[in-house]
Order: sequence, then C-alpha cells, then structure tokens
Amino acid sequence: MFFSLIVVSLNSGEKLKKSLESALSQSFTDFEIILKDGNSTDDSFDRARELLKDPRIKVYRESDEGIYDAMNQAVQYASGDYVYFLNCGDYLYDTDTLQKVAEAIQKDGRENLILYGNMYHQYTEAIVTHSPVIDGFTCYRNVPCHQACFFPRSLCRKKPFDISYKIRADYEHFLWCFYHGKASFLYLPEVLASYEGGGFSETKENKKRSKREHSRITEYYMTSGELFRYKAILFLTLAPLRTRMADSKHFSKLYNGIRAFVYRIKA
Repeated sequence: MFFSLIVVSLNSGEKLKKSLESALSQSFTDFEIILKDGNSTDDSFDRARELLKDPRIKVYRESDEGIYDAMNQAVQYASGDYVYFLNCGDYLYDTDTLQKVAEAIQKDGRENLILYGNMYHQYTEAIVTHSPVIDGFTCYRNVPCHQACFFPRSLCRKKPFDISYKIRADYEHFLWCFYHGKASFLYLPEVLASYEGGGFSETKENKKRSKREHSRITEYYMTSGELFRYKAILFLTLAPLRTRMADSKHFSKLYNGIRAFVYRIKA
C-alpha cells in the first residue's frame, strides 16, 4: 500500500462525506482510508453510508482524548508507506493530487522523506505557498501545515503526536522530524489540499494557547541564540502586520502572492 489517508471524525455532519469523496475520486488508486471516529452521535455516518461501502475505507470507532490522540490511534491501523492526515472539511485539491505526490516521492528516492506542498485556504480564498527550503528559521516561523504534508508511516510511529499539546502537536512533531528524526524534505510546487480554516485552533483563546505552546516547543528544540536571532528578524520584518494580512480576506491574496514571488526567487 502506497498511501494511508487518515480521516479523524467527531460529529462532522456533511463534512465527513465531502472529505471522503475527495479521496475516493483520486486517479491514483493505491491507497486506503483509515477513518477514525470518536463515537460520533450525529448523522455524519448516515450521510456517508454509500461511500462507506467502498472496501478501501476501514472504519474504527473508539473513544479518544482529542484530535491528536485520534491521529495517533489511526496511524497504528495504517499499512501504507506514507500517511496523510485529511481533516473533515478539508479536501485533496484535485483528482490527480495523489498521482503527483507518488511520482515525486518515487523520483526522489530518499529515505525518511517528507513531501510537502502548498494549500488553498477556503476562508481567505487564497493559495498559501510554503517555503521551498526547510531550515531553522522556517521551523520557527512557519512550517507547512499537516494537510500539506505526506509523512513516512515509520516516522509517525516512531514519534507519535504529543497529546499534551492541544493546538501545536503537529508543529512539535514536524520539528522533531527536522531536528531528531533525520528526515529529508521535498517541496512539490503544487496545491495539494483545500484547507477549511477557522476551526478549533483559531478561536481567540486557543490562539493564546498556541503562542504558549509555540514558545515551549521552540525553547526545547532551539538554542537561546537562535531564538534571539529569529525573533529579531520577525520584529524587523513587521511579522505581526504580515500575519494580520495573511489572515484577512481582503489582503490574504495580495500577501500570499508576494510571498510566493519571494519564494520563487529563493528557490
């Protein structure tokens, strides 16, 4: 099995069906879908009833301690060489996404390879371009979200998500892969996912928690000198203003267009 597409669900309504449809419509067919549901009580399974008859979908319904614990549980059931986490409400960008990713991975051939690409943000209606190079500053400032990343299953089993982090466990996992997991990184300049946004991690209170978790994680993985340098760079380049632009429906397309242009120059 090449890919295990992991979908975690809890009372997701119509979103579960739409996310499954985006996966089942792929032209590349060497994949399974691990649907890990936290004992939903809504009608999401009734809405997706016909899709769930597809033999590629393996359903596991059991309690968990939140999204990251559910993702850890799902990885244990996965048999694909690569795992991809597709949240309910998020979609693979087009029907050839898995084909493009598989071809790029096979062509590269490195071990412990994490492939990542760009994403479409549904709320801001902008394409978010990620850095073509993963380095220390990228790890501090803006790593690709997990909907834009394909991970070797072995890395996800070796280092599960740390569920003590309620917002940033995927960020901590990415930094572990960079600093300790001996991962290689391959940037694919394609839009891989349509990301819903506006979810649990983006409430006002959880944004505050996200900052606290970011500080805790970066202090563990980075030296005080690195942290001072990265903070200085962000201060001098008006990072808070750029963040507000990126999150704005009015300015996000402009901001991400400029960022994409800068990344093309760097590449």
